[in-house]
Amino acid sequence: MKNLLIISISFMSLGIFSQEKFETNRKGSDYKFKVLKDLEATDVQDQGRTSTCWSFSSLSFFESEIIRLKNERHNLSEMFIARNAYLGKAENYLRMYGTFTFGPGGAFHDIPWVIKRYGIVPEEVYNGLNYGSTTHKHSEMEAVLDGAVKALAKKPQNGKLTPVWKDAVEGILDAYLGELPSNIEDFNFTYKGKEYNPKSFSKSLGLNMEDYISITSFSHHPFYSQFVLEVQDNWAMQSSYNLPLDEFINLMEQAIMNGYTFGWGADVSEKGFGYRDALAILPEDESTIQKSGKDSKRFNDAGAIRVSNAFISPVKERNITQEDRQIAFDNQETTDDHGMHVTGLVEDQKGTKYFIVKNSWGESNDQDGYFFASFPYVKYKTLNIQVHKDVLSKDLKKKLGIK
Repeated sequence: MKNLLIISISFMSLGIFSQEKFETNRKGSDYKFKVLKDLEATDVQDQGRTSTCWSFSSLSFFESEIIRLKNERHNLSEMFIARNAYLGKAENYLRMYGTFTFGPGGAFHDIPWVIKRYGIVPEEVYNGLNYGSTTHKHSEMEAVLDGAVKALAKKPQNGKLTPVWKDAVEGILDAYLGELPSNIEDFNFTYKGKEYNPKSFSKSLGLNMEDYISITSFSHHPFYSQFVLEVQDNWAMQSSYNLPLDEFINLMEQAIMNGYTFGWGADVSEKGFGYRDALAILPEDESTIQKSGKDSKRFNDAGAIRVSNAFISPVKERNITQEDRQIAFDNQETTDDHGMHVTGLVEDQKGTKYFIVKNSWGESNDQDGYFFASFPYVKYKTLNIQVHKDVLSKDLKKKLGIK
């Protein structure tokens, strides 16, 4: 996900108000929600000034999986994931002679990629704040890493890479995020009274990375097949299973109703994405939505103020088809912006359903960092989801070739 570079948002004018959890979207709103399912999740985190939503959202998903599977709560280290993913990105970039993706963005696939190779650690063991800040800020680190790999791609020393180039990249990551040993199994730590290294800790969590899959819905590839989703931040070139749109949205709904959360990758650049109003909607008439100010330095203004009655009272939304969705992806109106975590389902007074979405911008709106995404918005703007394979029926598993 190209993931919004969020400047830690402080919406002081909004204020947090006292209400029943998820009964409406914001103070003064006429939306009235009935909670259909509210699944357990860990505390909302803040990605700060970084492009690591993919790590925050996917680890939040896996933290909920640990709750579901073992009834244990853990806060896992997003920066341990980001650090080790950078090594994979750098290697791919250089193998492709500097013509491949290298940057701070990523995809849900990256978390299993890292965990299978390096394991995982708790946040308290590796918080990635080795540069004198209490919040995540990666601009300088990104610039240094980018300069290093671009210089390496030119092979300035006798037209070839030396055997220590990776040590140089690791040195940058060590300086900003915290030092790790070259052999990850030598990284020993104590957590909740027990001794671990990253791989033994990962094993203790009871997660099998082979159980987690990515699913999408686009018609430029055959349905019920796998393909590599063509977005820049899919640097590991991992595949997603492709479902028709109706089956895709039904799978998401059934996942939640059957007790499974999922990671949600989506475009959040639409006018109807009103994070401050805790709503992502797709009104038939978007002309009434006015945007004020900016909230993002690099990609778009997903956190900017939106002014519209659509965020106060339910309105009629667009009916999205497979063709609508495909056109928006093909013309690059739908882009790979942001990774989030879907944890529940609500229904408004008109019968419209919305997914409950946990974000990673801190507790910075009236829903303490959560918002509600309508089914039309999700159908139109979802890139892919990450979910446990057991969400799929036996027949669908067979159709997709999943054991």
